Amino acid sequence: MVAKMYKYRWQYLLILPAVVLLFLFSYIPMAGIQIAFKDFAIGSSIWESNWVGLENFTFVHDPQFWKVVQNTLYISVLKFVFGFPMPILLALMINEVTHPAYKRFVQSVSYLPHFFSWIVVAYILQSFLTLDGGFVNDLIVRMGGEPIFFLGSTEWFRPMIISSGLWKEVGWNSILYLAAISTIDPQLYEAAKVEGAGKFAQIRHITLPGIMPTISIVLILSIPGLISVGMDQIYPMMNPANQEVADVLDTYVLRNGLQQGYFGPATAVGLLSSVIGLILVMTTNSLSKKMNGEGLW
Repeated sequence: MVAKMYKYRWQYLLILPAVVLLFLFSYIPMAGIQIAFKDFAIGSSIWESNWVGLENFTFVHDPQFWKVVQNTLYISVLKFVFGFPMPILLALMINEVTHPAYKRFVQSVSYLPHFFSWIVVAYILQSFLTLDGGFVNDLIVRMGGEPIFFLGSTEWFRPMIISSGLWKEVGWNSILYLAAISTIDPQLYEAAKVEGAGKFAQIRHITLPGIMPTISIVLILSIPGLISVGMDQIYPMMNPANQEVADVLDTYVLRNGLQQGYFGPATAVGLLSSVIGLILVMTTNSLSKKMNGEGLW
């Protein structure tokens, strides 16, 4: 063991800063989990606060909490259904582009939105969809229709979240699949062409099986996202008019924990979400290993 560590000492040295940061910002803060079982208030110490058992978990009897859970699952399932296969499809399409300059252009355009913050994306959406001077509503009116209050509509909120998420992240998420495709032996495609296989047959029998391990790993890592849909995307677009469908677990925790000062119940909600996410990851990893032999561990 010692000899092996010495052999790879420089590799261990390279990953040491990441390990230290992970320990400082992910493991040490886990001591705060005890707030879920204590009567904690600002100004007092976590360690000196009184234990209250499961009193902070009484939110499970609150109908509003289950409405929030319903909204979270609804949005997260839609984001997963549309967001998981689209980067794979985009990677397959980009891989078939033969003109180098056009291929680089498409990649650059698809990657660019990833570097916009969600605040910027929310501002862009508001500029396009607002009732007063918004491009989309102006177009609807010119075509003889009635303007739509997109930003305050409970019907249009979820489509806005899904479509903006796809626009922002689909290009960036395709990088991993493009890298996986580049590792496939080109001789396999040459042999398939000799056998008379077309493009779709090559994708089905060579490309997709070649990137299946990558797809499996990404699937496992994306499953915890079913519990956390991303406050940074939801919160800038949420307002009293659409809060009925926009309020999710992340915003519920923010509102109860930071804005109203209920730190114990907010921590309890976060803890419950983390436990459910852990169970989902372990279950998905087990199923993935049984189905195709690939998993995180």
